[in-house]
Amino acid sequence: MNPPALVACLLSAALVAACAAQPIQRRDGSSSLRSFSVRDLAKGDIDNVVEIHQQEVIATLKSLTLKLYRRNPAEWRRAGFASAEDATTALFSPLPGWPTSPQVNRDWEAALFDTWRHDYAGDRVGALMGGLLVMHMAAFGHRTEFFLLSEVDAQKLYNAARNTEAVAWKLASARDARGQPVLLSSGYDSNGVPNLSFEREFGKLIGIQDTLAKVIEDKNKRAIRFGVVNVASMVFLPI
Repeated sequence: MNPPALVACLLSAALVAACAAQPIQRRDGSSSLRSFSVRDLAKGDIDNVVEIHQQEVIATLKSLTLKLYRRNPAEWRRAGFASAEDATTALFSPLPGWPTSPQVNRDWEAALFDTWRHDYAGDRVGALMGGLLVMHMAAFGHRTEFFLLSEVDAQKLYNAARNTEAVAWKLASARDARGQPVLLSSGYDSNGVPNLSFEREFGKLIGIQDTLAKVIEDKNKRAIRFGVVNVASMVFLPI
């Protein structure tokens, strides 16, 4: 078969497969089914897995950001936004052009430390979630699309999960000089029922990165070096 005919056959097969895929039926009516692109021909199965996991990481970070802004309205007001939704949208607006965005060079460790400084006068939610966003994107090599020759480091994904565990602990335990939470997150409603939505979102985020790290570890046959973060000193694992 000549090359043009081979390309045509591959395109036809890919289009048929794309049309045959059935989206998951969700209660809110949303769908994560992705449309087919010719660029997909340069992707392997693992590349698609990485992209799907990255999209879930971003979606979870967005959910956490919106929840934190709603629980801490003084933070989005301090940053000059009109609502929690506007502040969240602004934080994630660089994503479409992420590889060339100035955010790539942001010091995520410094941002995370700023969140807990008693003398910090800025938007603590923006510092926290902006730091987490840059850290997790760094774990993906600051790429938003992956192809057959793309390299993904399982160790960085694993380290990002451990760092996130430390941040989740800090968020739940950090108190200001008056003994009040630095940022409100989980709590209790008027009936004394605990709100565990933050724990669920952080657990989901950690689980996604851990699962993908194991997939990449198995693919590359390169063992992950297990480590933990000293939560007292908040010395993070490198990304």
